[in-house]
Amino acid sequence: MSNVMHELYDIVLQRKGVQQEGSYTCYLFEKGLDKILKKCGEENAEMIIAAKNGDPVELANEIADLTYHVLVMMAQCGLDISEVEKVLEERRNKIGNLKQFHQTDKNT
Repeated sequence: MSNVMHELYDIVLQRKGVQQEGSYTCYLFEKGLDKILKKCGEENAEMIIAAKNGDPVELANEIADLTYHVLVMMAQCGLDISEVEKVLEERRNKIGNLKQFHQTDKNT
């Protein structure tokens, strides 16, 4: 992950630990997981619409919104960004290894 993702995640974690008046991130933590998940769903739908509209600026903004809310969800669920990086690294190492699909003999 880029440094900006780590820096944003660190800020999210700070907001979780120390409530700041007027902070949207603190508001999300105060409202709890259901609110955070609702926002993730809304932002995901907005990202899909932006992609369908074909506007790269709108799409970049919606991806950023979704990414932020996913980071808040991760923090709420106690999932460190390093765990996601680990999974992505494992998947990257598999690139080029095509999956072998199981063939069934329907005649037996």
